[in-house]
Amino acid sequence: DFRGGCTTTPPAPEGKQSTLQDDRMALLLFRAGDGAPKAVPLSLVARLEDVDLNQVETSNGQPVVQYRGKLMPLVPIDPSWQVQRDKRQPVLVFADGDRSMGLVVDEIIDIVEDRLQVELGTERAGFMGSAIIADKATDVIDAGFYLTQAFRDWFGNATDRFEDERLHKVLLVDDSPFFRNLLTPLLTVSGYNVTAVQSADEALGLCESGEDFDVIVSDIEMPGMSGLEFAQAVRGNSRWQNVPLVALSSHATPRDLDRGRQAGFTDYVAKFDRDALLFTLQQTISETKGAA
Repeated sequence: DFRGGCTTTPPAPEGKQSTLQDDRMALLLFRAGDGAPKAVPLSLVARLEDVDLNQVETSNGQPVVQYRGKLMPLVPIDPSWQVQRDKRQPVLVFADGDRSMGLVVDEIIDIVEDRLQVELGTERAGFMGSAIIADKATDVIDAGFYLTQAFRDWFGNATDRFEDERLHKVLLVDDSPFFRNLLTPLLTVSGYNVTAVQSADEALGLCESGEDFDVIVSDIEMPGMSGLEFAQAVRGNSRWQNVPLVALSSHATPRDLDRGRQAGFTDYVAKFDRDALLFTLQQTISETKGAA
């Protein structure tokens, strides 16, 4: 099994160069159909598989394979893809609980560590835009789009997997559209009711308007009011002063952890460490309920 995780970069010297190291992460590069190479954060992919197309069956008009005792839908990025017998096909497996989806690609190119900055947006379904990755123009896919192609209710029946009748409300504060679009479906599929905003000012506006949340997840590096300043404002004198705060950041040095806790953050998670974020949210909510 191949498993993506958080990648860290040694702290850069103080000054302009420090910003050049932000948001480096493990990225899976692949080809699918025509056009530019494509990329997805490796941390979203549960496994890489090589599927024997002779084993592909059809269920409800959709290609599926028997995978680990379950039927796994196969969803191609290339709409013209057809099953060719006596061949093998690389597949990116996305998993949640006991459900899996296989994203059909043509070729795995590489796993690289690079910054992911979407330079050009797009209206194409299934894509978030273009970025320069490994010195090449690369299409960044929207994993959530393909998950709902496999299971329409992938993001809709999360309550069935939780004992609580009420979905826990999470406020996500991040100035990056990419991270908001990426984390919102990941948290939703895990059973959270997510509200995403692009700035600390917008988040504080929700506080003033009377909105309540069980947990707040905030980026640290944001223009305008930073995450640290936001945490201090929340803890200083607001209706949310007792709401758990989880920090998201590209940096996780001991000094950063101390600064985050001093500002009022309950915990600190590195960006793209999906498992750590979900574990932290679950643990934080459990501790809050236990203290109530």
